[in-house]
Amino acid sequence: MSKTRVVVVDDSALVRSLLGEIINRQPDMECVGAASDPYVAREMIRTLDPDVITLDVEMPRMDGIDFLSKLMRLRPMPVVMVSTLTERGADVTLRALELGAIDFVAKPKIGVADGMRALATDITEKVRIAARARVQRAPAAATSTVTLPQAAVPVRPVGRLSTEKLVFIGASTGGTEATKEVLMNLPPDSPAVVITQHMPAGFTRSYAARLDGLCRIRVKEATDGERVLPGHAYIAPGGEHLSVERSGANYIARVQATEPVNRHMPSVEVLFKSAARVAGPNAVGIMLTGMGADGAKAMKEMRDAGSFNICQDEASCVVFGMPREAIAAVGSAAAEPQPQFRRSQIVCFAPRRRFAQQFIGRADVAQSLFAQFDRCGDVDRMLVALPQARECIGCRIQPTQGPGAREANQLRQADAVHGDLSRGRFACW
Repeated sequence: MSKTRVVVVDDSALVRSLLGEIINRQPDMECVGAASDPYVAREMIRTLDPDVITLDVEMPRMDGIDFLSKLMRLRPMPVVMVSTLTERGADVTLRALELGAIDFVAKPKIGVADGMRALATDITEKVRIAARARVQRAPAAATSTVTLPQAAVPVRPVGRLSTEKLVFIGASTGGTEATKEVLMNLPPDSPAVVITQHMPAGFTRSYAARLDGLCRIRVKEATDGERVLPGHAYIAPGGEHLSVERSGANYIARVQATEPVNRHMPSVEVLFKSAARVAGPNAVGIMLTGMGADGAKAMKEMRDAGSFNICQDEASCVVFGMPREAIAAVGSAAAEPQPQFRRSQIVCFAPRRRFAQQFIGRADVAQSLFAQFDRCGDVDRMLVALPQARECIGCRIQPTQGPGAREANQLRQADAVHGDLSRGRFACW
């Protein structure tokens, strides 16, 4: 079996030596080159054609972000970033993930030699994942800004009871960008979203702050004991588990540093188990891109408790590991025909499917409805977030004859019975 060929790019001779030693100790990979700056790395990439590179963030002559931007535009390849555990390091690392880096390793500021050796398993595992990951070119336009509608919908006063829906998201490798795409499409009064993203301590606060500046909902790092409110997203702090509990009629966040679960802390398993136990049929579970099986068994528990679950499709995943394991764990439900969806469509898929099943009750009719929604373009407009959902149903889907006429009539009849659909806010779940 051929080995994974790695080029190490770091301005520190000590770190280059340590990373090379760690990589060469593995039977399935080898360090074929070590560069002290991006210009040397560029020539090594041309001549050595590595499978993966590890890239330091801060380097002389050209910083890692500028080099990564050029690399992903001109020669996309798997990159694992090496970043310091500082606030600036966290911000730069998140930018690197936006540009297409597969993952990152948090480099210790003191005790570098011992710290890097302690991270050897983590480093080599991320190199293995990167070697198998799906790499995409850097976007032509920067993804760090978004144009919001001029007439933003105000966040309404909170005081709802726990019969409201909760959305639970689990993600790992590639999940920072997938989660961002989901959250950016949500309206200000969407249900609360609770997120576990595999990420070390020191990075999740910067990640939450970055998303908060991009999204119409509020995004924050979760704190222990706070109420979980509509129009908000809560991200598990690195190094701590996040779960939800009931407090009277409300949901509250529980943040605890205990033991790793499935080798992770935070763990998706912990979050999804709490969803099954506390929210039951009021929960919607979403498994996004990531390596491993964290959260798969708990997603089955969520389904058994009555929740509706979604797994990201393979085509849009950076690593189709966690979604694949979740589909396998859920079993028969996952074997039903599922329309393919892009990450920007992931939240829209759930209400379409649940609506069709709940009010029409036939899989063939449901599939016909999905096709009609796709043809008329409402998927890309995130139908779930549109207050004019009733207008879409009444005007956009009204064939007078041929296939689809009966489905459209049934859909309009269901809308008349179920008035919540006109609010267009996940109501058809």
